[in-house]
Amino acid sequence: MSIIMIDENIILTQFGQSLKEVRLLAGLSQEALALELGFDRTYIGLLERGKRNPSLKTICKIASYLEVQPSNLMPPLKFKKNKK
Repeated sequence: MSIIMIDENIILTQFGQSLKEVRLLAGLSQEALALELGFDRTYIGLLERGKRNPSLKTICKIASYLEVQPSNLMPPLKFKKNKK
């Protein structure tokens, strides 16, 4: 049986970078985006720095508001298999 290892820190950091790029293309500040989505004003900054792990519901809510597919905010995953 193989165990698939995923580095959560890399995923969160890459998600944050993607979110920031899309947000800037939309011409929004972190605070404006948070306000529109009903989030605390600091939450978007925490996501962009990879300090929070958003739920699938949150990712879809952000993507919908920014008019992109949720997959546009997700980094391509590289899996590392460890045999047990």
